[in-house]
Amino acid sequence: MGTNAKIARQAHRLVLVARYATRRAELKARAIDPGLSPDERAEARQALQALPRNSSPVRLKNRCAVTGRPRAFLRKFQLSRLVFRERALNGEIPGVTKSSW
Repeated sequence: MGTNAKIARQAHRLVLVARYATRRAELKARAIDPGLSPDERAEARQALQALPRNSSPVRLKNRCAVTGRPRAFLRKFQLSRLVFRERALNGEIPGVTKSSW
């Protein structure tokens, strides 16, 4: 179970990633553009490093939408395995049935 602080931190990271996505993409493109001078590319890399660390999409962690659990996460359902199993057995997930029935 994820703590409230970790869930809130993840939500803040999602906001930052969305806010800086276009700026980050532009700077990355400039940093690897062979048509620019080495000084301009270095400048773009410096500007990229100046952005907030949490604005990088790599720092996002998949978490269960219900409990905030970071491990055993099923991407298709955005749930942890525990919540998925519980909801599947209760019939709350359409099209999912237990295989031995």
